[in-house]
Amino acid sequence: MGKNFTVILFYKYVNIDNPKSLMEQQRKLCSSLGLKGRIIIAEEGINGTLEGTTENIEKYCADIKKLSIFKDIHIKHSVGTGKSFPKLSIKVRDEIVTSGLGTLKNVDNRITGKYLKPEELKAWIDSGREFYIVDMRNDYEQISGHLEGSILTNIKHFRDLPKFLPKINHLKDKEILTVCTGGVRCEKASGYLIENGFENVYQLEGGIHTYMERYPSEDFKGKLYVFDGRVLIGFNTKDKKHEIVSKCEKCNKASERYINCENSYCHRHFIMCGDCDIKNGAYCNFRCKLLKKLAPKITLFQ
Repeated sequence: MGKNFTVILFYKYVNIDNPKSLMEQQRKLCSSLGLKGRIIIAEEGINGTLEGTTENIEKYCADIKKLSIFKDIHIKHSVGTGKSFPKLSIKVRDEIVTSGLGTLKNVDNRITGKYLKPEELKAWIDSGREFYIVDMRNDYEQISGHLEGSILTNIKHFRDLPKFLPKINHLKDKEILTVCTGGVRCEKASGYLIENGFENVYQLEGGIHTYMERYPSEDFKGKLYVFDGRVLIGFNTKDKKHEIVSKCEKCNKASERYINCENSYCHRHFIMCGDCDIKNGAYCNFRCKLLKKLAPKITLFQ
């Protein structure tokens, strides 16, 4: 009988006095349990996603919660494949998510939006309440799925958030809900909105992942982009309510198939259906395809 695998996603902003020491502890623990994935540790907290057998993942969750600073950490679970990550990587960084908005020096006194629980968001949606959901994920993440009615930032990197802000300046006196995959980006994004004059800012507790776990096939259209080998995940996607929202860039046919441009100098992540891949090759545009074919000749004459 095959093993069951689980992927977990977690973060917490908390003051960590010795990130390197915690890194070594985490590496020893994860290695002993045969876990793979990524963990980033900084003085401002921890951010990780791991995969392992369901039994060993549960052991990990129990162990990390023994640490007083992580006793209340929110851990999201989803079904794994056993191949979601190629290896284990645990590193110390300045930030637990690259934001360009600065490192939190005093986590306890950070400015951030009010937490909104998934059940509270569901009630808001069902009641027809006036509020605005702002999706803080990158553009390629938003393509495959998003909460219905969301304002999509269409930014290429989270650090580009300041460039997007002027587009929603007219909503400064409205209720704003920031959302992202697991919640880690919204901690800083919601605070950034408050610092720039937005009066009523909330953030979805546990992120879109938690909302989808609680309310599968409701309000979220498409599948959720994740940063591992699965690429996309859905909850109860066999339900008739599941809707494919992403489209092939070449033929506009509904597709949830992500690929990387075959031109190594580009490597752009985009949606392309299998038929177009076979017909045209995995290139995001004609220029990339042409340059790929010319590359050997260009090298020859250098």
